[in-house]
Amino acid sequence: MSRAIKVDIPPAPDMSAELAAYAAGCNCVCGIDEAGRGPLAGPVVAAAVVLPVGYELPGLNDSKKLTARKRELLYEHLLADDSVQKCIAEASVAEIDELNILRATHLAMGRAAQGLPQVPDMCLIDGLAVPNFPLPSQNMVKGDARCLSIAAASVLAKVYRDRYMQQLAEQYPQYGFERHAGYGTKAHMNAIQQYGITPHHRRSFAPVTQVQLSLDL
Repeated sequence: MSRAIKVDIPPAPDMSAELAAYAAGCNCVCGIDEAGRGPLAGPVVAAAVVLPVGYELPGLNDSKKLTARKRELLYEHLLADDSVQKCIAEASVAEIDELNILRATHLAMGRAAQGLPQVPDMCLIDGLAVPNFPLPSQNMVKGDARCLSIAAASVLAKVYRDRYMQQLAEQYPQYGFERHAGYGTKAHMNAIQQYGITPHHRRSFAPVTQVQLSLDL
């Protein structure tokens, strides 16, 4: 009989995981998170972040726990801080359709980690383990709520992708990408029914495929 494993979540993310990795002999430890697995359109985005030991940024937390305005402020602060190493990477819609969303997400994560100014010797990755990751890694379930560098990565990935979808909305105003960021809301599905799909829709996702098939009949 299986038993649920309780994961203790601190009041706010801290650097316990990073410090443990440094104490074990690592020289550069990054946190990695992604945004955009679930939407029907747009790329999946990953960010990798290396924070200096003792780093503090008031309010930094799992991006899902923050308002859009707070995420934007933290995003700008992280980008402007030269003491923070960071890299944001994508896997395209074409790669998602070719590889599947999980493998494309892992590809974006690897690109982000390898794009850092200093290649890390330990990557703390939010969620489940990533098979065949190109660098040493350790997964952390609910890592964005526990680990400060993963929380920072979650903010960078989320805001970057939201801004990307806002730019798409300027090209395709009838789809409302600025409101739903590509997720399968009723308004989005109605727009696909009415206008068809764009080159930025994930054709391998069942709702998109079903709508396209109905339009082709």
